[in-house]
Amino acid sequence: MDKKIPKLIDCTLRDGGYYNAWDFSVDLINDYLEAMSAISVDYVELGFRSLEANSFKGSCAYTTDNFIRQLKLPSNLKLGVMVNASGIVNHKKGLVYALSQLFKPSIKSPLTLVRIACHMHEFESALPACLWLKEMGYEVGINLMQIAERSKGEIEKVAYLASQYPIDVLYFADSMGSMGPDHTSDIISTLRLGWEGPLGIHTHDNMGRAMANSLRAVSNGVTWIDSTVTGMGRGPGNAQTEYLAIEMAEFKKIPLNLAPLLSVIGKHFKPLQSKYCWGMNPYYYLSGKYCIHPSFIQEMLSDSRYDNEDLFTVIDNLREIGGKKFSIKTLESGRNFYKGEPSGSWSPHSLIHEKEVLIIGAGPSANRHRKALEDYIINFQPIVIALNTQVTVREDLIDIRAASHPVRLLADCSSHITLPQPLVIPESMLPASILSALEGKRLLDFGIAIESDTFSFCDTHCILPSPLVIAYALAIAASGKASRILLAGVDGYSADDPRTSEMDKLLSDFQKNKDAPALVAITNTSYKLQSTSVYSML
Repeated sequence: MDKKIPKLIDCTLRDGGYYNAWDFSVDLINDYLEAMSAISVDYVELGFRSLEANSFKGSCAYTTDNFIRQLKLPSNLKLGVMVNASGIVNHKKGLVYALSQLFKPSIKSPLTLVRIACHMHEFESALPACLWLKEMGYEVGINLMQIAERSKGEIEKVAYLASQYPIDVLYFADSMGSMGPDHTSDIISTLRLGWEGPLGIHTHDNMGRAMANSLRAVSNGVTWIDSTVTGMGRGPGNAQTEYLAIEMAEFKKIPLNLAPLLSVIGKHFKPLQSKYCWGMNPYYYLSGKYCIHPSFIQEMLSDSRYDNEDLFTVIDNLREIGGKKFSIKTLESGRNFYKGEPSGSWSPHSLIHEKEVLIIGAGPSANRHRKALEDYIINFQPIVIALNTQVTVREDLIDIRAASHPVRLLADCSSHITLPQPLVIPESMLPASILSALEGKRLLDFGIAIESDTFSFCDTHCILPSPLVIAYALAIAASGKASRILLAGVDGYSADDPRTSEMDKLLSDFQKNKDAPALVAITNTSYKLQSTSVYSML
């Protein structure tokens, strides 16, 4: 193979499939292939090839030869697929059997290239697959994932091992998007200690460096470059084909016709990007900086239960415990800032005992019925708890404010300083940075522990299923032995919003506790609560 002229591989349908379960329409694929042909892309990676069948995935998760033959295939494009090493090296019937189920001899297939994606610990076990695929007539690449944090010795070792097999290109992937151009150069130099063949690079754009890393790699002799249309790919995405095509055309000294690609972007990929929101943002930047798997961020951004405070809390926790390997269990535990035994020094009993408590949330209904709520407070004198810094009723009618999320607290410190009410927080469990920002504020220390499906109300602390401030406020009222709890401005979300079911479960768990006071919504709510009207109470 020519080691001097860079080869551009577009892997949009493979890497972009992490957003839409590889379910691209045939019309999109055909328009895309025509555009790839027009900009002289060398290879198109049409998707994965896999034996997994435990959930629905679209055609580009399997990319069978039969499916490929249904497409309008330009004659100047070479086609490829990717295989995950884990799916073949761990197959119960063995690697060769798995490969034989996935691939026919290349002479009977429209494919030219097969790439194997593997982690360092899978690399040696995956190498025999390269030999088998070469014997079947395919060009073969092997992609090293998560290489950025590996030692020079580890990288040199795998490069030497690769040199013992008939591999057409050895790729390395900046899986966490944490590398910069100098680091890219260092890895290339290290790989060259054991590997003399063609090198390839697959960059991620967590920190906005995908293009810079790709171009540095080309200047350092890397001759296989990955990209995706609009950068569509897992997490923030990849180097963008539309920009690399410009650079490669200049490098190859060939004319470039971008018009078909720009048309495809406008017709197909911009609507997808509006829906799935790939691209660089501060969360992905932090994930790259701290070597956190981008799937953590992608999962949270697609789940409305995670607000900005949750995102930053999870990132901070993953920074401490390590987040290189994605798992839902790690994600859920990372949402919880509070660890260890709860501690506190203030007892709500002194303020609340046998009194009615009115908790005012930030929903529009609280403001819409503000006058009625104020009349009720003046006439019946409940203890009023406002959540965070929201302002609805008159300040002199609010007894205390409750706040529990450390990131939200840090963002709201300047507002809390100006508000007149005492602030109930888990003071003794919070970092010094927050307490310093609240210096001079009257704080009431009520502790928190988080335990799934649990509400427990103690004298100076509580155990909650979630760090949500509404759960904290409910626990304050219950620990104080309120006669009953009224809710206003707890409007809820749409029926298909996952926060709705989460909140319904939280409220249900609270009401199941034998020590929980009766709970009544007095403004409109979509939650499964006993309800009445504030107007009926005046």
